Amino acid sequence: MDIRENLKYTQDHEWINVNGNVGVIGLTDYAQKELGDIVYVDIKPIGTELKKGEVFSTIEAVKTVADCYMPMSGKIIEKNEKLSTNPELINKDPYGEGWIVKIEIKNLQELDELLNAEDYKKLIGL
Repeated sequence: MDIRENLKYTQDHEWINVNGNVGVIGLTDYAQKELGDIVYVDIKPIGTELKKGEVFSTIEAVKTVADCYMPMSGKIIEKNEKLSTNPELINKDPYGEGWIVKIEIKNLQELDELLNAEDYKKLIGL
């Protein structure tokens, strides 16, 4: 199981990599394995402002459909266009080419409410 030390995690299995006031968000390695083969990714439009905990994407896998929740409040400034034709990138490279959105973070203090790698490992039973 790939859990990166430099990322923050949610209890709903999203990760965020914060650089200044920009965050890159994706689905964890654990979550993509649980979902199985991902066949479609629906992402809210660029410019959408969302609060922490609101749905920014819906992922369809062969087994199920899952919502992705904002780890921090912010505005979507970029979405991974590759996922429209290659949704399986989330399965192949969840922390790299399989990222889902980039956001402009509204409240950096929300970062303190997220899980570090050690806490996330405990959450998933590692």
